[in-house]
Amino acid sequence: MKKLSLRTRVLTGAVAAAALGAGTFGAMSANASAPAAAPAAAVKADTANQNLQQTTHLTVAAATKAAQAALDAAENENQRVSVAVVDRNGNTVVTLRGDGAGPQAYESAVKKAYTAVSWNAPTSELAKRLEQVPNLKDIPGTLFLAGGAPVQVKGAPVAGIGVAGAPSGDLDEKFAKAGVATLAK
Repeated sequence: MKKLSLRTRVLTGAVAAAALGAGTFGAMSANASAPAAAPAAAVKADTANQNLQQTTHLTVAAATKAAQAALDAAENENQRVSVAVVDRNGNTVVTLRGDGAGPQAYESAVKKAYTAVSWNAPTSELAKRLEQVPNLKDIPGTLFLAGGAPVQVKGAPVAGIGVAGAPSGDLDEKFAKAGVATLAK
């Protein structure tokens, strides 16, 4: 790429600054002279509306309860782990980093939870699918290692719990399932 001369760079910067200033001044002038807009009318919607879909999400309290149960199960076996709970959309709701958990455990727990809820299956089962479809591991945000479990309502995923940091994925998944079991009580 050709390097621009000092003169060209200065002129380009001046033009950009002038355009930005004019836009800001114009926006301020328009806002100062325009009357306040009337509030938008409330949109009426109910669950019978065909354009809406109801979904089930864990409350923060329920997600915290599940995460704490998973962490407690790990601590009862002297394991240092991190726990993550994500909602149906894969958004992190709660994370708990146990005392002494490794630095990699936090991110791994979130990814395991995300993977479990995305495929509505324990991540140990999903890891087996990599033999047939190895490029699954390339999907951003996923981690195909044991330690993630979905939370289901009527067979549909509503959340995922991920645990990471124990010496084996089987232990991580055991602890994640302890969190799921707490929600069934």
